[in-house]
Amino acid sequence: MIRLAVRCAPDQAELVLAELTVLAPNGVEEEHGPGYVEYAIYGGEGELPDLGEIDATLGAGRVEVTSTEIPDDWAERWRDFHKPLLVGDRLWLRPSWEDPRDETLDVVVDPGQAFGTGAHPTTRLCLEFLLELEEAGEAHGPLTDLGTGSGVLAIAAAKLGWNPIQGFDHEQPALEAAATNAVANGTELALQRINLRESLPSLAPTVLANMTAPILHAVADQLATAGRHREGALPSLPAVARESPLPVPRTLVCSGLLPPELDDVAVAFAAGGLAEVDRRQDGDWAALLLRRP
Repeated sequence: MIRLAVRCAPDQAELVLAELTVLAPNGVEEEHGPGYVEYAIYGGEGELPDLGEIDATLGAGRVEVTSTEIPDDWAERWRDFHKPLLVGDRLWLRPSWEDPRDETLDVVVDPGQAFGTGAHPTTRLCLEFLLELEEAGEAHGPLTDLGTGSGVLAIAAAKLGWNPIQGFDHEQPALEAAATNAVANGTELALQRINLRESLPSLAPTVLANMTAPILHAVADQLATAGRHREGALPSLPAVARESPLPVPRTLVCSGLLPPELDDVAVAFAAGGLAEVDRRQDGDWAALLLRRP
């Protein structure tokens, strides 16, 4: 087994993570140290991606890539540090080898399948917002999960009461992992591959978007364009397109943000008809709750 690690300065972490999760959606390990952030992926000989695109994006000398051979029992060692997580005293996220917990909603996600096992702060922030929406009586009707990854958010939403649920991701391995996890949890997800930088699906009234800031900006720009379309500012569009613009969701939870990015992303979504109603931070990561006025 090989551990392929990318170390960078903290101010470059978002760009590295965005590139790495595209190249390797089957799991990203994150480690913080004095003056650096390191992301790592694991795989057998010949299975790991070429990280040249990261060098091209950030420029030579700005990242350090290392490759280390690790013991063959690495998969078993996951059990030493991948522990179950209780979110909001209601959601119990656990790997399959851990026991369920009484009086909680059980969500089973094994490590290494795709980005988003529930342990990362961006996922936890989304889950906290989901729980609060459920407590407010909003856990019903359709939900869209953009950048679904391992499917943990979509599965949790299904167990809280939303239905039907659609999950979208650019990477086929992520969709396969989400499908496997959905079966393991007895939930149904309609999964589809899509490049969210280029197009958006029709959105449900409730939308989750746990993605990096550049992709969130792309989503917000498409909603803003659709809004101008609805207002008649784009008369050159074909009549068929003018009749069916993208709907603005009632509620949007977005995460995957660094705290300095919150204001810009909130402004971008405001142009698409969504106003910020809450924001919160967990360590170096942050999330927004937005509503249609």
